[in-house]
Amino acid sequence: MKVQVQNLDGQASGDIELSDAVFGIEPRADILHRVVTWQLEKRRGTARPTRERSEVARTGKKFGRQKGGGTARHGDRAAPIFIGGGKAHGARARDFNPSLNKKIRALGLRMALSSKAKDGLVVLDSLTLTDARTKALSGQLTKAGWNGKVLVIGGESVDEGFARAARNLPHVNVLPAVGANVYDILKHDTLVLTKDAVEKLEARFNG
Repeated sequence: MKVQVQNLDGQASGDIELSDAVFGIEPRADILHRVVTWQLEKRRGTARPTRERSEVARTGKKFGRQKGGGTARHGDRAAPIFIGGGKAHGARARDFNPSLNKKIRALGLRMALSSKAKDGLVVLDSLTLTDARTKALSGQLTKAGWNGKVLVIGGESVDEGFARAARNLPHVNVLPAVGANVYDILKHDTLVLTKDAVEKLEARFNG
């Protein structure tokens, strides 16, 4: 698959051949759903439990008379109605650590890249800026016609000037190639890859 390479001003600067094994496969909603669900579950922390009646350290001694005290016949301070007692129907410990086959995860990423290759993929020659300021970068992005939420993926690392200039743009997110993931790719309208990022991603699957 041949794609036009642009510069940051939106002008063409050549072509690049994308691997059909990475950018040319047919996306499947069920695979993408499984990978996104796995990603979001992995982000969740362990749910903290609460102590129930049998788990609190309170005396089990009967603390009042059975009759004649004018109160209910309580026999345990750990009951949920007392301060310091256990919680009734409390939250239990839950660990959100699902597993997903590596082949499915890799297939999901290739499908996400392929879906953007059909509509919403831009390939840049580099992210080097002559004027690394947020206002200047915003003007360049508008001129290039990148609409909606934009995800920019660099090579080994992202150009420091570009990352600094894009930091205050709410609709632009920046990642190195090693951080490319299905969820972030799918939730952005435009995916921008540098030529270095394309090489890194293709090498990631070929290797």
